[in-house]
Amino acid sequence: MKKTAIILITLLFIFEGCGIYKTFVNLSRVKFKLGSVSNISVAGINIMGKNKLQDFSAGEVLSLTSAVSKGALPINLTLNVEAKNPNDGSGGYPSTNAVIKSFPYRFLVNDKQVVSGNISSAVSVPGTGETSIIQLNIGFDLYQVVQSGSYNDLVNLAMSLGGIGKGNSNVALYAKPVVSTSIGDISYPQEIRIVELQFSGN
Repeated sequence: MKKTAIILITLLFIFEGCGIYKTFVNLSRVKFKLGSVSNISVAGINIMGKNKLQDFSAGEVLSLTSAVSKGALPINLTLNVEAKNPNDGSGGYPSTNAVIKSFPYRFLVNDKQVVSGNISSAVSVPGTGETSIIQLNIGFDLYQVVQSGSYNDLVNLAMSLGGIGKGNSNVALYAKPVVSTSIGDISYPQEIRIVELQFSGN
């Protein structure tokens, strides 16, 4: 009788352990992709919808040239990172919700790191196969990225950042997400490179 009980308890721990392991594997499958950019401004000028230098008014051009002449061109934008939880109950994995608890990231422009940061609050990614948005508020000095460039180079680069998510910008985002679960936190083992045209993850 004792031997049977021991076997049953052992099997219970094995199955429970497998369930926990499977949950961890499931949640570590959350994928990420660079989405759109919003609220992008350069030297205080909203450049959303601007695609060429001719789209700027005379006053805006004056403000930009004045900023560049002083050796600074501050740019601010909201980068929308798409997070997709594939654990929707298909493919042999149970439907499992995920919460992105932490999202330490590095943002690079022209292969140069310009800013690093983290999210200020957790982001829920339901196990429905739908996409959730992680908003990163990013600000840096574009002049420091292209110090040897001309005024036109700087403004063109600024406008190219407005095209993030469409595959026509020279940016890179690296992150090491931490996913919160009911049985503990899951930290990705290493940084992942998040790209524009396909979902990235473990």
